[in-house]
Amino acid sequence: MKQLVVLALAILMLYPILWMVASSLRAPSEIFANSGLVVRKPVWSNYSEGWNALTYPFSRYFMNSFLIVACAILGNIFTCSMAAYAFARLKFRFRGLLFGFMLLMLMVPVHVIIIPQYILWNSLHLVNTFVPLILPKFLATDGFFTFLMYQFIRGLPRDLDEAAKIDGAGHIRIFFQVLLPLMKPAIGTTAVFTFIWTWNDFFSQLIYLTKPEMYTVPIALRTFIDAQSQSSFGPMFAMSVASIIPLLIVFTLGQRYLVEGIATTGGK
Repeated sequence: MKQLVVLALAILMLYPILWMVASSLRAPSEIFANSGLVVRKPVWSNYSEGWNALTYPFSRYFMNSFLIVACAILGNIFTCSMAAYAFARLKFRFRGLLFGFMLLMLMVPVHVIIIPQYILWNSLHLVNTFVPLILPKFLATDGFFTFLMYQFIRGLPRDLDEAAKIDGAGHIRIFFQVLLPLMKPAIGTTAVFTFIWTWNDFFSQLIYLTKPEMYTVPIALRTFIDAQSQSSFGPMFAMSVASIIPLLIVFTLGQRYLVEGIATTGGK
């Protein structure tokens, strides 16, 4: 009985996604007239039409998104892990104050700082570039991942550090050769979350990217219906399905690291 209830709830939660997939294979006139999931006459042309419906082929928007996501993952893993190591292992003045300030910034809504940030980037003539979306990731601005890795490093025995120091290792070698290889669950969690959040980010990308050649997948999907003289929901749903595929692949491949990383950091 419990299995049936769980299965029913799963189908209920998955229904919007399944309906979108089914709608991507229907003619526009049939989409809102049919709430079922069975497609009798698939319209595969929706995918080809959607791929070329905007100013540029949809592959360009995918490449823009992949570029931003790849740089964001690299930046978060590299800088947030180093910041976490500094807070967890090093002793320096105002460490507690700076750590508290980092936690405080987690509570500040992005809408509060988006205007000062935009003025800054605009004064540097970097609007309509990927720099405002990439550079902050290399400055450890995502405090959530710093805190996540900080919690993980705190759980690693300090005996590892002491043994490395006896062998003549400094902080750089201890971090890169001793601790970093042991941080795979936290790194995997950071990579998966960064991919999902950056890939789905619409607000920040809408603020900084206004030229069609710079659009990412979320912005392209938003402007899809605006670019049509008539409502072509079939091609739009087709591109929505295509945009979900990378998320499903990354979540499936990184699920083990995601669960292990959350479990190990949450238990400290």
